[in-house]
Amino acid sequence: MMATGKNLLRRALPAFLLSWYHFVWAVLGAVLCGFPARRMTVIGVTGTDGKSTTVEMVTRILKEAGRKACSTSSVWLQIGDTREKNALKMGMPGRMFLQRFLRQALREGCTHTVIEVSSEGILQHRHRFLNFHTAVITNLSPEHIERHGSFENYRKSKQKLFLVAKNTHVVNGDDENAEYFLRLPANRTYVYGLQKVPNLPEITAYLTAIDIQEHRSGTSFQVRGTQFNLQLIGGFNAYNALAAICVGLTHGISLETCKEALEKMPRMPGRTEPVITKPFLAMIDYAVTPKALENLYRGIRRLFEPKKLICVFGACGGGRDKWKRPVLGSIASSYCDEIILTNEDPYDEDPETIIKNIAEGAHHPVQKTIDRREAIRAALSMAEEGDAVVVSGKGSEDVIAVAGGKKIPWDERKVVEEEFAKLSGGKGKATR
Repeated sequence: MMATGKNLLRRALPAFLLSWYHFVWAVLGAVLCGFPARRMTVIGVTGTDGKSTTVEMVTRILKEAGRKACSTSSVWLQIGDTREKNALKMGMPGRMFLQRFLRQALREGCTHTVIEVSSEGILQHRHRFLNFHTAVITNLSPEHIERHGSFENYRKSKQKLFLVAKNTHVVNGDDENAEYFLRLPANRTYVYGLQKVPNLPEITAYLTAIDIQEHRSGTSFQVRGTQFNLQLIGGFNAYNALAAICVGLTHGISLETCKEALEKMPRMPGRTEPVITKPFLAMIDYAVTPKALENLYRGIRRLFEPKKLICVFGACGGGRDKWKRPVLGSIASSYCDEIILTNEDPYDEDPETIIKNIAEGAHHPVQKTIDRREAIRAALSMAEEGDAVVVSGKGSEDVIAVAGGKKIPWDERKVVEEEFAKLSGGKGKATR
């Protein structure tokens, strides 16, 4: 198999030299662009799941409050009211890109920036010289274990964001790793969750959501007597919203302004996004971690009560998180009536091997179809009225990464719509 240039570099250089290589690029980027982050208020959002949605929520709250903001996430690159899809295949862009992005945003009058911060980005010093004011953690569960060597190392990489953002910390109090982050010093520490925790000296304020209601059209809850009605599907979005509200409050933005911003927010592309609503439900989602996949399937079962749940998914290749493949298979077989395993982003790995690894964890027989379009077509063809088809793993991504560094153009929503139109002869209902 052909290795990419990045993999060759990673294998050829000792770890300490590779770290210095990335650090030097971080220095160069900041110097050449004039350290733009020093003249902005920078907010970093990290965690295993929910980062992109939380970044979008925070950005909208800032804009609603009259702050000109820019942001980077797995979904969008935004400067003020201008945004484009993130086609970089990186949730956190590279060092030089980030510095140039911030320089441009500063020139256009942005005072605040919200950055999705990944553990890989931290390993490669992409968080350096960004002058983080606020650090947010959504949640933490095992991910990128091969890359980091252990869950403890993965957690330590997330910790580094909090060590450089010493002004304000925002922590999910319901996450089992909350105490780990609450120990880190900050001028202010905001904690959010659904369960009230004991008062701790480290905590400035605790924000709790109550009366959470999940609907097919969105999610509602109350915070300090204020009712929030989101258009986003899934109770887990209450956590994302709480994190964003905490950021708003720490920056002097009222709860009412936060409410106005979040209630205007449409569904995120590729995140629990319905594509077909009649005669059956067809939904796409990004879920790539065990926790996210289980939340997705559990939510679909609870909210839509499908007669039959048909699931299409795969797993990332390139040697990434091989441990979780059978775990994903086990989770799917616990919730799905029919499972079709397919290609996702194999990179230089054999797609059939990846699918085989997933199938090893399944409790009942699965179908295997390498071609992702064919897998989607097969799922839609077996769906009947009242059923639900869930296609996960790609979300709003616009390419499939294959061997030799090649990228095949891909639009999950468009493929679902096209295959549904072929099967239905134009009948049925696709949502927009």
